[in-house]
Amino acid sequence: MKHKIEIFSAGCATCKETIEAVRKLAGSDHDVHVHDMHHHEIASQAKQHGIRSLPAVVIDGKVAGCCAGRGVDEHVLREALR
Repeated sequence: MKHKIEIFSAGCATCKETIEAVRKLAGSDHDVHVHDMHHHEIASQAKQHGIRSLPAVVIDGKVAGCCAGRGVDEHVLREALR
């Protein structure tokens, strides 16, 4: 099953690490989109998802639990992509 993965980023080092990790895990099997929170419309979209901290990962329209702490929990992300 192909997932739509959205990453909300502010361009910080942790955000960049998250983008790399998600792209590595997703490979070509899933669609990965990176959203720049410096744009008002993206910030509004993040607010609709209930995102309050960055980086944040949304998989198929739902905020993923993989990024609740500092950085990406690869195990949680891997489970979400099954």
